Amino acid sequence: MINPRTVRTGVLLAALAAVLTLTIRKDGYHSDPAGLSWWYAASWLLFGAAAWSLRKAPVAHAVALVLAGGIAVAATGLAAPPRTSTDAYRYAWDGRVQAAGISPYDHAPADPEPARLRDSWLFPTGAACEGPDRVRIPAVGAVVAQCTRLNRPHVHTIYPPVAEGYFLLVHSLSPDGARHKPLQTGGALLSLGTTAALLLVLRRRGDVRYAAYWAWCPAVPVEAVNNAHADALGVLLAVIGLGVVKARRVAGGAVLGAAIGTKLLPAVVLPGTLSGVRRFRDAAAVLLPAAAVLAVTYVPYVLVSDGSVLGYLGGYVVEEGYDDTSTAKNRFAVLRLLLPDAWAVAAATVVLLLVVLHVLRRGDPRRPWSGALLVTGTAFLLLTPGYSWYALLLVGLVALDGRWEWLGIAVAGAAKYVTGRAFPDSYTVGTTAYAIAAAAVLVGWALRRARSAGCGKRTLASAPSTGRGAC
Repeated sequence: MINPRTVRTGVLLAALAAVLTLTIRKDGYHSDPAGLSWWYAASWLLFGAAAWSLRKAPVAHAVALVLAGGIAVAATGLAAPPRTSTDAYRYAWDGRVQAAGISPYDHAPADPEPARLRDSWLFPTGAACEGPDRVRIPAVGAVVAQCTRLNRPHVHTIYPPVAEGYFLLVHSLSPDGARHKPLQTGGALLSLGTTAALLLVLRRRGDVRYAAYWAWCPAVPVEAVNNAHADALGVLLAVIGLGVVKARRVAGGAVLGAAIGTKLLPAVVLPGTLSGVRRFRDAAAVLLPAAAVLAVTYVPYVLVSDGSVLGYLGGYVVEEGYDDTSTAKNRFAVLRLLLPDAWAVAAATVVLLLVVLHVLRRGDPRRPWSGALLVTGTAFLLLTPGYSWYALLLVGLVALDGRWEWLGIAVAGAAKYVTGRAFPDSYTVGTTAYAIAAAAVLVGWALRRARSAGCGKRTLASAPSTGRGAC
C-alpha cells in the first residue's frame, strides 16, 4: 500500500518543479525583479513544505524521494539560458582561450591578442547589443565586436586553476555551437553528484532525509544549473572532503584542497575538519595535503602564464568592498546595524576568529561539517555578500548537518541580489534580509538547546525504570 505521506511529498515536489520551471523561464531580473521575487518566494515555500513533509514520510522511501526530486528540480534549471548571471559566458570564454593554447590569466577578453577567438554568441553586434547585460567594447582590427555578453571584459579572469580546468574540460567535450547548454548540463551533473555524495555520507552518519536540503533547494537549479556557477564543483568537492576526512585525513585534505582550487571560498570549511584536534600532526595531515594540492594545481598555469595567476582577485576584493566600510558598500550590513561603520571590519575579524577558536576547541570531531557550517554561516552573516550563488556552499553544509535554520542566509542572498533591484534603497532590503536570517539562526539555536536540555531531563527521569533514555 502506498504511504499517504510519501504521496503528499511527491505532490509537493511536482508542484515545486513546476513553479521552478516557470521561475527560471521568467526573464525578470532586469525588467521585473519584484515579480521574479514572488516566484522565488513561492519556490522557497514549496521547498520548505516538501522538506517538512519528507520528515513525516517513511525512511525507507526517503532515498528514492530525494533522488527523484533532485533530478526533477535540477532539470528545471535547463529550461532557459542563464537568467540572473553572466558568469557562465566568462567560463565559456576561458575554456575557449585555453583550448587555443593561451593562458586565461594573460589577457582580458577585450584585449586585441585573443580577438581572433571572438564569435557572434559571446561578442554579438547590431540589435543583439541592446540587451541590458551587454558590455560595449571597441573593435579590434578587422574584427567588428561592438559588445560582449561577458561581464568585466577589460579585466583578467579571477577563477582559480581547478575551475579553469573544469572550463577547459567542458569546452573540450562540447559540440560546436552548443553555447551555454554544456555548462548548464555540467552544473546539473555536479548537483546530482553532490546529492549522491550527501546520501552516502548521511547513510553512515546522519539522516538521509537531510540530503533534500540540497537536492530540492531552489538555489541549486537557479545558481548551479541555470546560471551554471562553478561553485557547484566546489560544493561537491567540499562535501566529499568533509565526508572522508575523519577516516582518511590526508585524502580528505587533498579533496578539500581541490575544492579551494575551484572557488577559494571552501577554505572556510577547514576549521571544521580540525574540530577537537589536539595534536599538530593530525592538523598537518589535513592542512598540508590541502595546501599541496592547491599549489600543484597552480603550477601548470604559472609555467604557461606571463602575468599573475591571481588575475583580478585583488581588484575584486576592492570592488566588492571587503576592504572598507564606506557607506557606498553593502558589506558588514548586520554589524553596521549594531556598531559604527568604522568598527565593522575589526569586529567581523574578532567575531570570526572567536568562532573558529570555539570550533577548534569544542567542535565535534565526528561531525566536521557541524563546525564548518558554524564558521561558514557566521562568515556570511558578518560579510553579507551580495551574490546569491555564494550560498551554495552553505546549502551543502546544511544538508550534511541538518540545521535547516541556516538556509535563511541563502534566502537573504537571493533577496539582496534580486529583490533589492525592485527598490530604490537596495541596501536596506539586503540588510533587513540578513538581519532576519541572523535572527532565525539564533532562534533555531535556542530551540535546539532547549530541546536538548529537555531531552536530557527526560532521559534521567526514565533511566531507572527503563534502563535507557527516552529521547
